[in-house]
Amino acid sequence: MSKWLIVIGIILVLTGLLWPLITKLGLGHLPGDIQIKRDNFSFYFPLTTSILISLAISFILWVLRK
Repeated sequence: MSKWLIVIGIILVLTGLLWPLITKLGLGHLPGDIQIKRDNFSFYFPLTTSILISLAISFILWVLRK
């Protein structure tokens, strides 16, 4: 259990450090991401980005288990 918490923590730190590079690749502004802008309100939900990241993580974990 503690091993997985450490791995998740490292992944979160690496994602935070690599965030400028990730945004330059276009992740976070893909077609299918929901973005609503009003006068005093802004809402953003990265639906497509979340699905792609989930697929990538699932594939990586699948490869590591084999």
